[in-house]
Amino acid sequence: MEYLHVQGLDKPVSRLMKGSDYFYHNAYDKAAANLDAFFAIGGNSIDTAHIYCGGQSEEVIGRYMKERGNREQWVVLTKGAHHDQNGPRVSREAIRSDLKDSMERLQFDYIDMYALHRDDPSVPAGEVIDALNEHIASGAVRAIGVSNWSWQRIQEANEYAAANGLVGFSFSSPNLSLAKANEPFWAGCVSADEETCAWHEENQIPLFSWSSQARGFFTGRFSPEDRSNEDLVRVFYSEDNWERLERAKQLGERKNVSAIQIALAYVLNQPFPTSALIGAQSLEELRSCDEGSRIVLSPEERNWLDLSSDKK
Repeated sequence: MEYLHVQGLDKPVSRLMKGSDYFYHNAYDKAAANLDAFFAIGGNSIDTAHIYCGGQSEEVIGRYMKERGNREQWVVLTKGAHHDQNGPRVSREAIRSDLKDSMERLQFDYIDMYALHRDDPSVPAGEVIDALNEHIASGAVRAIGVSNWSWQRIQEANEYAAANGLVGFSFSSPNLSLAKANEPFWAGCVSADEETCAWHEENQIPLFSWSSQARGFFTGRFSPEDRSNEDLVRVFYSEDNWERLERAKQLGERKNVSAIQIALAYVLNQPFPTSALIGAQSLEELRSCDEGSRIVLSPEERNWLDLSSDKK
């Protein structure tokens, strides 16, 4: 397992990050077994959020780490300030309330990585930095970041932090995958485009990709004629993405690996630090991700896969 560094943390962060949006109390044994297996291959990072499973995801993680006595061996990324039925909630009070809930559910006295789940562009980025720095100062949070913010907003926030002697965002978590999204998965979600990737390369800020394997697009279970999965059709069905799938198959054959492993390798072979959030729920899926994370792609292979070399 490879690891990366996040500013503000004194622990390395595994470049595969375990997803937990299926962690429910009534399936605790499955979640615990999945975490044990992930830890056994060197994984030490896990992604969760205030809204996941109605709060049960965080509670399951807290129970697991308390029972195993291994809290300090893990890096936990949790997210708050997601919108509700009334609209955006990116405010000092929402951050305070959600963070308090998350810490109680997790049974932690600090959060390794805390991210805002959504953005509200009407709120000045400096106000957000001010609010989050209060929790860094109190010791409740070690590193701060965002999910589904544009690179322009992150830059605005970090320029404010630098000018005011505050801690800025040290990571971002948009979608990044070999298959390029036609439109957002959900309102307010962000997928990394060429500009976003160029910004990450210039600043070397780690990117933690959700839906890093395009929600199964590269498994071989789908075809242009199969339109049964409406979300996959809406977000990923395009001529370019079918071509990317074909190229992933071809390169996989040459390297004796699967197309979905090539898709994972694409995320992990960017010219800036990346981690891929994975949803592996079986040993077979975990083994596939572990093997995929070890694949090395050249810049030329990466550019051929995502069609960018075709445009030059």
